[in-house]
Amino acid sequence: MDLKFTSSRKYISISVPSKSQTMSPHIKSVDDVVVLGMNLSKFSKPTQFFICVSGVFMFYLIYGYLQELIFSVEGFKPFGWYLTLVQFGFYSIFGLIELQLIQDKRRRIPGKTYMIIAFLTVGTMGLSNTSLGYLNYPTQVIFKCCKLIPVMIGGVFIQGKRYNLVDVSAALCMSLGLIWFTLADSTVAPNFNLTGVVLISLALCADAVIGNVQEKAMKLHNGSNSEMVLYSYSIGFVYILFGLTCTSGLSPAVTFCSKHLVQTYGYAFLFSLTGYFGISFVLALIKIFGALLAVTVTTGRKAMTIVLSFLFFAKPFTLQYVWSGLLVVLGIFLNVYSKNMDKIKLPSVHRLWKKTVEERKTRTLSQTV
Repeated sequence: MDLKFTSSRKYISISVPSKSQTMSPHIKSVDDVVVLGMNLSKFSKPTQFFICVSGVFMFYLIYGYLQELIFSVEGFKPFGWYLTLVQFGFYSIFGLIELQLIQDKRRRIPGKTYMIIAFLTVGTMGLSNTSLGYLNYPTQVIFKCCKLIPVMIGGVFIQGKRYNLVDVSAALCMSLGLIWFTLADSTVAPNFNLTGVVLISLALCADAVIGNVQEKAMKLHNGSNSEMVLYSYSIGFVYILFGLTCTSGLSPAVTFCSKHLVQTYGYAFLFSLTGYFGISFVLALIKIFGALLAVTVTTGRKAMTIVLSFLFFAKPFTLQYVWSGLLVVLGIFLNVYSKNMDKIKLPSVHRLWKKTVEERKTRTLSQTV
């Protein structure tokens, strides 16, 4: 800022430097979105969306397969929290490596915000992993598909958002589909446990809050994806380690995993690697398009994961799974339509009724003549 004084007239001339002058020379733009070393800001919005969606589907489908594969190891089901600890450790390492590869390494988001995000992330992933010890994998995934419901609630209370009738209808369809799917699972699944439903429901509540908090923090402070992953998961790692140490859950898990190194740590590494790549694309979606659209994309991915789960892993099946799943898909479609109402012109019920009445009048007049 330059201050200029003149003797002839008593005034001060203030020149404010442009935004590019005040920024760090390492940052090209405050709107840059870099994922795995690739700057998405150079592409158009449709291309950005295509790249993000492709990354989410590819990496998270592998992630889901590996997650179910780990829990299929006999005796591993009680150690869901330890898997989350290992996963958070790998995520922290990956985030640190990626942060070293970019030029600007400054932490932009406040530490208190990261402590909150880390706590919510621990709740989301820890409870989700632990629920697999009580539920079939497709049931866990169908619950995750309905994350839109708590995300909408979180959006109203955290960011003051307002949703239209189509969004509410989408949430209603997902809720009904979820209830129907759970009832079907309780009748055919031999290992159905209400504890799993409680755990995954709590995970969804934490997930709803975290999406909105991440969106608000990244847009307000312009934090990078690698920064978000590094700090939130490293702090979360400390939380889980402290919890397992206090509950004496660390020693049995380490003993079990040391006897099955490849099936636990080996799969966990690949599981964490694909999950890290996937979360990078999810964070990019959140930053560019918002939390609600990101949830819609990840929900579509989860629907495909359910199909693959029935194909690769033997489990009980009933047609009620299909109908309830289709109801959830309808909810997803309504949500996508709500986000693109200006581009997708579907006729409203009122318009269709008006058109039908006019056609009847025309027919009556023609018959009279």
